[in-house]
Amino acid sequence: MTADELVNLFTDYLRMMDDEATNSLDFLEQVSILLFLKLEDEYRRLTGIRTIPERLDWVSLNSLDGPDLETHYAHVLETLGRQTDATGAMFQKSSNSIRQPSLLRDVIVNLIEAQYWSSMDNAVRGDFFERLLVTAIYRGDSRAGRHYTFRPLVDALVDIMQPRPGDAFCDPACGTGGFMIWAYQYILEHNSILDPDQRQHLRDFAIQGSEIAAKYRRICVVNAMLHGIGNPSRPPRVLLEDSLGSHPGTTYSLVMSNPEFGQKASRPTGISDGGEETAVYRDDFWQTTTNKQLNFVQHIKTILAINGRAAVVLPDNVLFEGGPGEVIRRNLLTECDVHTILRLPTGISFNPGVKANVVFFDRKAASETPWTQDVWYYDLRTNKHFTLKQRPMTRQDLDDFVACYQAADRSKRVESERFKKFTYD
Repeated sequence: MTADELVNLFTDYLRMMDDEATNSLDFLEQVSILLFLKLEDEYRRLTGIRTIPERLDWVSLNSLDGPDLETHYAHVLETLGRQTDATGAMFQKSSNSIRQPSLLRDVIVNLIEAQYWSSMDNAVRGDFFERLLVTAIYRGDSRAGRHYTFRPLVDALVDIMQPRPGDAFCDPACGTGGFMIWAYQYILEHNSILDPDQRQHLRDFAIQGSEIAAKYRRICVVNAMLHGIGNPSRPPRVLLEDSLGSHPGTTYSLVMSNPEFGQKASRPTGISDGGEETAVYRDDFWQTTTNKQLNFVQHIKTILAINGRAAVVLPDNVLFEGGPGEVIRRNLLTECDVHTILRLPTGISFNPGVKANVVFFDRKAASETPWTQDVWYYDLRTNKHFTLKQRPMTRQDLDDFVACYQAADRSKRVESERFKKFTYD
């Protein structure tokens, strides 16, 4: 079956969920859970490796109907969610949002069981799930878009950052997995001579993400698996955690991320001031602040290896906010080479009116003088008007920036109407 046919088939069921008053993202979460169980069943049949216990697996669901299916499915989710291994993490805090047993049976038999997913090309499986994800987000509420980065932007940024086979990649706020998946695909497409060990390392170890919301972590894991990252016995390395809580103890050579916008910390990780805004207290941070994006800037700097590269989507306030914001910017300019800022247009986010930028920086070794010498700004905002439906931004709209960036040799940059250089002063 083609990606088009799969999307059309699944979209029909999204409409049924509307009649059931079930949010489209809740339905996609259930599809992700069921797909994981089906992929594990196919993997077990191919390899003999079982990662989900009998009577909790796909076969146990596929043989039931009616109230028995509903009861057993709830039991499967609860029991697997208590497991302490990587598979159990997939089911943490999960529940059934498909209220009619007959509809749940229909999804299992006519959607998931009807396909042999392991035989599909990764490109077909991945394209199907990405398009279904976009459809579900458009049909859902605006909160869903906070965990989704517009894919033409992801594609352009990955082309600029040029992930390498030896990179240790991390997205500490990975949402639905766009940066992880595009980085993985870029490495495969640009390195056809990888040996089997390199391919296994790339698939199972080199790409890592963290996501604080269990629902989006589940969607991310299955999205990555359908694109070829990981397998049921070793799922993609997507941790269910608040990245800001602590340093992971590991550094990475490449970090790309679009942290969810908002002023407050994701959840209490420090001492609450007044019971509402929560500051993040970490001894490896330059400043204590409740601003989530400023905390992510500090966190990403701490997890970058020396000479590691970062591209981070950040709102305008990070560029001009005073107080802790100014202190953090000064330290970032000193300890890192902040070399490029892309000012993004509105209309490319599911949060209306959001004004965002992509900040590119490289971490450097200790120095008495600031590492940042010049900052290049590319203005993709002035006289640019996009909307999500009537006039969506395409990858071609970013081609000029990609060309101006000069990823192969930034010393060859040339100023233009939209691309200007500013000194450190």
